[in-house]
Amino acid sequence: MSSESTLIITAVPDFISPEEHRNIVASTPSSFSDIRPVLRYKQEHVSVILDPPLDAFTPEDSANGVLYIIESALVFMSSTGRGLQVKYPAITLHAIARGETPFIYCQLDESNTSTPPDDTSEEVTEMRELTIVPQDPELLESIFEAMSLCASLHPDPNVSEEDDEFEGDFVSDSHFERLDGEEGEELSQVGRAALAHLESIIHDPFDPEAEVNGSFDDAEEVLGE
Repeated sequence: MSSESTLIITAVPDFISPEEHRNIVASTPSSFSDIRPVLRYKQEHVSVILDPPLDAFTPEDSANGVLYIIESALVFMSSTGRGLQVKYPAITLHAIARGETPFIYCQLDESNTSTPPDDTSEEVTEMRELTIVPQDPELLESIFEAMSLCASLHPDPNVSEEDDEFEGDFVSDSHFERLDGEEGEELSQVGRAALAHLESIIHDPFDPEAEVNGSFDDAEEVLGE
């Protein structure tokens, strides 16, 4: 079964190329809101892993397909004809993990992303992990950069202006930033568990001094826009 933010699809959403977008904008259309979303990156021979898995999306569906990084959504279309579509606000974290099989690690918030949380009640956030594995590991940086660009177009509607003032303390446009939960920083139980997991798998691709020796020696993270 699909969640609100992660949909099972049978056709790739409509899109246009960056060149087509430039031509349309240059012609001064009557409505810019009607312009189809732009495809920022496309990659064949990609596999994905969902944890926990979706019942209607089988291991065969996950084994091989095409990744479409569209401005409107992240899409994986399997060679079986079934695919996944994920809304960018639901991608709360994405990062590059180095190891024997490098991959893009994503954390998905499967709660209702369009409804602000109720401060009077205890919020329970449903999380799912998405792993994106290109056949060619050299493509990881290109995938990561395209995802970061598209995510920046979809700021979290639930983040208040007050929260946004402190965003720079933890998020960088071009680097992974540490969030270690030191004095004055409080992490929830879910946050502590996620941080511990990330510290075991994620390596900063932008750190020239970081060692890449086939193991997960360091952990860094990027919070979704």
